[in-house]
Amino acid sequence: MAAMKHHEAVRAHMVESVLRARPDETAGAVLARLAAEKLPSVELVLVTGKDSRLVGVVPIARLFAAPAGKAVAKIAERNFPSVTPDTDQEHAASLALHHGVDALPVVDAEGRVLGVMPSQALLQVLRREHVEDLHRLAGIQREAAQARHAIEDPPLRRVRHRLPWLLVGLAGSALATAAMATMEVTLQANVAIAFFVPALVYLADAIGTQTETVAVRGLSLTRSGLAPLLGAELRTGMLLGAILGAISFVPIWLAFDSARLATAVAASIFVAGTVANGIGLFIPWLLQRLGYDPAYGTGPGSTVVQDVCTIVVYFAVVRAFGL
Repeated sequence: MAAMKHHEAVRAHMVESVLRARPDETAGAVLARLAAEKLPSVELVLVTGKDSRLVGVVPIARLFAAPAGKAVAKIAERNFPSVTPDTDQEHAASLALHHGVDALPVVDAEGRVLGVMPSQALLQVLRREHVEDLHRLAGIQREAAQARHAIEDPPLRRVRHRLPWLLVGLAGSALATAAMATMEVTLQANVAIAFFVPALVYLADAIGTQTETVAVRGLSLTRSGLAPLLGAELRTGMLLGAILGAISFVPIWLAFDSARLATAVAASIFVAGTVANGIGLFIPWLLQRLGYDPAYGTGPGSTVVQDVCTIVVYFAVVRAFGL
């Protein structure tokens, strides 16, 4: 595994000048040093033994509440959570939240005290990770530079970034039109078939859009590979398609007095929903792996692929049912 970038690790937020105490030192003596030393981080008192190894932690509130003559070893927490300089910053923030602490001691591999990750740093990490997740939900990978340029660049530069993906959409719409044209004879024989094309395309787009939204957010939170994620989304699409197809079957049968047409449309919804769910996950994943911003490519790319697949699936099913 590649080494973690420093700006994503605890070392970027560590404060080295912290209040330390010997196990036999009294609370009053530590408070006196606290007033004199003017340290940048005072949330925790780190109780150290031989070789500066961490043996316990005293939160500052507990130090103030303790009798002045009591040894800090007797009021220290022995199992206080700690992190190393290479710990992921988000993991550190989650650890602090889980244990309900305001700051975290930073130690090396042998348990020697290096400093503290203060509460202000933990709050900054939580905010940064929260904003990053929101941006990824919108399909934006790089919060600071890329997202800002996408909304603040001059119109010509914006067009340069967006137009190629829309040209892909234009080419795809031509493919969809060509697919429709090949079905001219079928449509002339039974014009009712054409009535369901917009509804099927819309449903596939809606299912795919839901998946895209979940994907661009979820890909930033999971370390699972593509195969298990894609398998789960395909199964989800099958369930959604089956439910929507079953709901549409009876109204279509009653409206057009054709069980065969109703079955063909329901089967098309089932297949198109499954395919759309798979595409809605795969396209954002592929763009992310290739280094492109999903904010530009996911919408046009997924939409055109879903539309073409939906039309092809629908007319293939219609032909299979002899309509």
